[in-house]
Amino acid sequence: MTHRSSSHRPSEPQAAPRAPAAETSPTPDSPAPDHQAAAPGAPHTRRSGSHGVRPAPPLPGEDRERLLSGTHHDPHALLGAHSVRGGVVFRVLRPYAQSVTVVGKGLCAELHDDGDGLFSGVLPLQALPDYRIVVEYDGTDHEIDDPYRFLPALGELDLHLIREGRHEELWRALGARTMTHQGVTGTRFTVWAPNARGVRLAGGFDYWDGTALPMRSLGASGVWELFVPGMGEGAVYKFDIARPDGSHTLRADPMARRTEVPPHNASIVTESHHVWQDGDWMARRGERALHESPFSVYEVHLSSWRPGLTYRQLAEQLPSYVKDLGFTHVEFLPIAEHPFGGSWGYQVTGFYAPTSRMGTPDDFRLLVDALHRAGIGVIMDWVPAHFPKDDWALAEFDGRPLYEHPDPARAEHPDWGTLEFDYGRTEVRNFLVANAVYWCEEFHIDGLRVDAVASMLYLDYSREHGQWSPNRFGGRENLDAVSFLQEMNATVYRRCPGVVTIAEESTAWDGVTRPTHHGGLGFGLKWNMGWMHDSLVYMSKEPVHRKYHHNEMTFSMVYAYSENYVLPISHDEVVHGKRSLVSKMPGDWWQRRADHRAYLGFMWAHPGKQLLFMGQEIAQGAEWSHDHGPEWWLLDDTYHSAGDHRGVRDLVRDLNRAYAETPALWERDTVPEGFSWVDGGAWEDNVLAFLRFDASGSPLLAVSNFSPVVRHEYRLGVPEHIPAWTEFLNTDAAEYGGSGVLNSDPVKPEQEPAHGRAMSVQLTLPPLATVWLRPA
Repeated sequence: MTHRSSSHRPSEPQAAPRAPAAETSPTPDSPAPDHQAAAPGAPHTRRSGSHGVRPAPPLPGEDRERLLSGTHHDPHALLGAHSVRGGVVFRVLRPYAQSVTVVGKGLCAELHDDGDGLFSGVLPLQALPDYRIVVEYDGTDHEIDDPYRFLPALGELDLHLIREGRHEELWRALGARTMTHQGVTGTRFTVWAPNARGVRLAGGFDYWDGTALPMRSLGASGVWELFVPGMGEGAVYKFDIARPDGSHTLRADPMARRTEVPPHNASIVTESHHVWQDGDWMARRGERALHESPFSVYEVHLSSWRPGLTYRQLAEQLPSYVKDLGFTHVEFLPIAEHPFGGSWGYQVTGFYAPTSRMGTPDDFRLLVDALHRAGIGVIMDWVPAHFPKDDWALAEFDGRPLYEHPDPARAEHPDWGTLEFDYGRTEVRNFLVANAVYWCEEFHIDGLRVDAVASMLYLDYSREHGQWSPNRFGGRENLDAVSFLQEMNATVYRRCPGVVTIAEESTAWDGVTRPTHHGGLGFGLKWNMGWMHDSLVYMSKEPVHRKYHHNEMTFSMVYAYSENYVLPISHDEVVHGKRSLVSKMPGDWWQRRADHRAYLGFMWAHPGKQLLFMGQEIAQGAEWSHDHGPEWWLLDDTYHSAGDHRGVRDLVRDLNRAYAETPALWERDTVPEGFSWVDGGAWEDNVLAFLRFDASGSPLLAVSNFSPVVRHEYRLGVPEHIPAWTEFLNTDAAEYGGSGVLNSDPVKPEQEPAHGRAMSVQLTLPPLATVWLRPA
């Protein structure tokens, strides 16, 4: 097909505005606007003349019925221009149009009205012309390109990779993509719906009546495609899918890169225009292995950190706050679009779209860019374990189980009322693997914390006997999920240097952070849920009872080097009646804050990276609410205890700064040579003392006293050849709200054996406090 004449080229046509009453069809007395605006934007005067148009042979009854009902697999074979004996036949489907005229260079011919919105005619032409159509609605003409004169806009390589489940840039092939195709600007729409009898495009541009825009099937790939000339960014759309039983369902695009603001749920055509300014960050982030680097994470629920802020406003406030507190990374609760805000983002419907509640995808890119320019890495929660059952989203997308497992017992998640993905289906696995790559490449995300890994790994997760079937080896492992996680991790690490994947895995699954080529799942880090649970149990006890739970604080070192760990105090620990971190502690207000500070000091010194959920850095007493966010008013001068809360925040800042400046706390996090107990058995005293070592062997001494009494001249064995030790962090310091019991002067070792060492020091241990000392 030749390109059309330049005399008929439109000037950047735009999609018509969305109808005020969405998803309602116009009546014949109130015709819908066309899906393309007239070029160059003004109505045309009525053209006349038939130029020898003769009636076209009628469509076979079955083809006509299937076309009008949206169940035809190849509408392009019926619509558009086709050579026939004696000329060229033109067929156009425009419901509610009063007339349709074919125009071109030297061509102007009005087609016959065949009823039901079909117009046709045969012109005595020797070859297919370069043409456009003029459609009359209510006495006004609109000249547009005919979508059915275009070849498929998706290549064979894309289709092959989709069939094989190996399209690592799936978002470039499926969904809505603006482009220039055959010399014409427009938008290509593609969707995977292999069980559909037909698919049509519906949206605000046609009053949600997709009759005029049926899509064509691209064969065994299960992909349906339509290039719509003249349609551009901002167009609001869904797919009208004819199910196997002939009924229709209106679905949001699974690959949509932008969505309406909930509770609206349609998809929006979008492209990125953001110019990244984080080149230095991206070039440096992979220089050093993350498990040998400082890694201190501030976990944030973006929409409630300061409620009401947009992505752009967050870009002005969040980076400076996080940088001031010294965290190396932020971790966002799920960003992907979700209909119910109360799910905190963990029930995703738009896996490729940042939630529109706070702005556009480019606005979110601006936030990531701002954090990178402030030297802060960005991790996001990623949720490939399940999806909700909303009837406009993924559930039975094309009339049959597609993204979910076909076995209802395998598909239904017993805890959350959601559906589990079918990890054994190549296209579904591709959808998820490409999604992980998408966030890292398109949004420069530095890490993915993968939610609910345990629920993916086990066939019997939250299921009773008889409610699950074993795998082919008779075990309870979900082998398809294991394969998917290995593929995802291997793909992300290969394509995205410097990115880390983090597993929220609550069992003792072997090899979560072992490389895939050694049989592991391939994650970079794993949340240490055991440490979190055990240590919080210990801290919740009255000090007089803690000696009976001493092993809760020491047991983590039995398995500390089995994986690469993150120590999390996450959002899950400060909601649903679990109380905030400071409120978990026993005693009066002073004791609770002291315990809170001592615990943070112990946590920052313990092997493993650390994560703290927002609000815990100011010791707020209330549980987190996704509606209200942190209780920032606690820091106001008018609040009588503001100094107490500011003191805890100042401690977190100093912990992070001391941590970043002390390689002993992070350089050998994952090897036994980086840690040594001084005294892990002082259960009667509620004291824990240990050494951390950097790569050169330089030590740090951390001592926690979880009793509310001062312990004078407390002797601890220390390494030889250290002339003196200096206390450089004390959670009991007065500026943090403590009692000010310090070791102000350098502490010199004595030649008195203790704890198996030839040298020892005598320290003053403040009450309910952690102290750090280093060689003077």
